[in-house]
Amino acid sequence: MLAAQIVKQREPLKVGNVPDPTPGPKDIVIKVEASGICRSDWHAWMGDWEWLGLAPELPIIPGHEFGGVVVEVGKEVQNLKVGDRITAPFHHGCTHCDNCKSGHSNRCDNLEIFGFNFDGAYAEYVLIKDADFNAIKLPEEVDSKTAAAIGCRYMTGFHAVNRGRVKPGEWLVVHGAGGVGLSATQVASALGALVIAVDVDDKKLEKASEEGAVATVNARKDSVVEAIQEITKGGAHVSIEALGIQETILNSVLCLRKGGRHVQVGLTTSEEQGIVGLPVDAITAMELEIIGSIGNPHSDYNGLLQLISSGRLNPKTLISREVSLSEASDILNEMTNYNTLGFNVITKFA
Repeated sequence: MLAAQIVKQREPLKVGNVPDPTPGPKDIVIKVEASGICRSDWHAWMGDWEWLGLAPELPIIPGHEFGGVVVEVGKEVQNLKVGDRITAPFHHGCTHCDNCKSGHSNRCDNLEIFGFNFDGAYAEYVLIKDADFNAIKLPEEVDSKTAAAIGCRYMTGFHAVNRGRVKPGEWLVVHGAGGVGLSATQVASALGALVIAVDVDDKKLEKASEEGAVATVNARKDSVVEAIQEITKGGAHVSIEALGIQETILNSVLCLRKGGRHVQVGLTTSEEQGIVGLPVDAITAMELEIIGSIGNPHSDYNGLLQLISSGRLNPKTLISREVSLSEASDILNEMTNYNTLGFNVITKFA
């Protein structure tokens, strides 16, 4: 099959023929019809998440946002068949730990990730291990491009809104109008929240407005905390940080009203390496909540897919460009300078 591999960090992906994946007894192989190019793929390509234990052994095929059709089924797979239309969360669950068994597969004790721990979906075919547990059947109304759009960033934004317990009429601030931030904006707006998007790029803020944000703040031009306090007349009820940068994490906490909820989604950069300062006295005195959020558990996929099927959510509006395998390196280079907008999705695999 044709695939794009990381063979050396920060070097162009190698596009060429590699062996087709072979399913084990509990696995399936799908023909990939769409594969998103995610910033997490960029981190794998840069090799800058070593402190998280996410240093892929090279060469490896990146890609963890995908949709496609089953073409091979292992002999022990019971609930899937050739021809089924499939996606899967970026986080592969082991099926047997306490978190997997209790519906929290996104925090599996043995969690593995497509394109980090094993080959991903920048390829004509991708293997899904333990498929009865990890594969998600797609409703008729959800095509493969939509599946690619929800594969990581969108479902992460969806889960972050859920983790923040966002209610209709509440003020929600989203720090970072990239893939996760735009996704959270669309989801929360559909649920009736009043969303304020924060970024340094006016084009991204304009896109956030199109996805439902009622106000925007350019962090290069305005004091973020002061602007949000003014817009909300007292602070946000919930704030989602989608970048993992010390400055934006601090802004996210300080823009809250008393009793507010900060949801941390963004993983930090090589500068922070997971350690950031927090205003502990304010957190204590204002009774603020600090909530972590990663991915989206398998158990919550049905609700997400139903909202998409009914037309209340439309992840495809976040797809800005469809590209070929050979163009994936160009997109990763653009990500280095934050020049991408929304989702770039590989749809040409020949």
